[in-house]
Amino acid sequence: MWSLQFTCIKLTQDQVGPYFTVWAPMLLATLFLAPFALREFNKGGKKFKDILVFVQLALLGVFPAQVLMTWGTQYSLASNAAILTLCLPVITAIFAFLLLKEKMNRIRWISFFIAIIGVILCSTGDIKQLNFGSKYAVGNIMIFLAIVGNAYYNTGIKKIAERYTEIELVFFTYIVMVILLTPLVLFYEKDVFARIPSFTTQTWIGMSLLTLFHNFLSMILFFKALKMLDAMQVALSNYLIAFFGLPIAAIWLSESLNIMAIAGGILVLISTLIITIVDYRMTRKAKTETTG
Repeated sequence: MWSLQFTCIKLTQDQVGPYFTVWAPMLLATLFLAPFALREFNKGGKKFKDILVFVQLALLGVFPAQVLMTWGTQYSLASNAAILTLCLPVITAIFAFLLLKEKMNRIRWISFFIAIIGVILCSTGDIKQLNFGSKYAVGNIMIFLAIVGNAYYNTGIKKIAERYTEIELVFFTYIVMVILLTPLVLFYEKDVFARIPSFTTQTWIGMSLLTLFHNFLSMILFFKALKMLDAMQVALSNYLIAFFGLPIAAIWLSESLNIMAIAGGILVLISTLIITIVDYRMTRKAKTETTG
């Protein structure tokens, strides 16, 4: 579902700006989740101060991850952004070690190694276009900070995940994000509202898929997985974005799919299965023996 994001952005980019592309689906998902999240909030007996943690997580995590990635890509190259994004699982692992006291084991190191080889094969085109020259320095720094923000959010949300339902985690994060993004949309892209009646079928499809899959279902499933697995294990699944993104782009946008990319995708899938099945069972067995 996350892989679908890039194709959806391509479908909407002719009529919708980058801020509106993030803001509108997020707003619609927030409105859809509102009655369910508020019911869970009241049922859990929580108070307003209990949701203030989401302000910190959104401000230091999701907001820079969204906005700095958008700005950074404008001042850099898409290939630079694609390669720098490979740092996300590694930085998430560092935050997980510092904040959650999670540790790398042999299985996790093997999985990371296989995944990195796979993603390199998937990204051969981006590597060829890679350019870290000084004129792209500001953009590259912004992209890197966006990745740090993303990693911080993934780890921080894991720390509080047990206190909230998946719907609450998505809803309260989005509430803060909508508040932060609204001024940017109104300042930079307010002309989009006048163009809504003239949106093409392609644009509506892209916006609808972003709302339903990227901003709603994918996040619910992500938080559900985060409650079951360590942050390090979940972080590695980000490499699957490249695996699924390639065939989706090939189908929807008629982009080419080469043998290297297919081979790389298979390696990424194998590494993810290792860390989510083998490592999960080993971790659960160790916990059972400890408690027993």
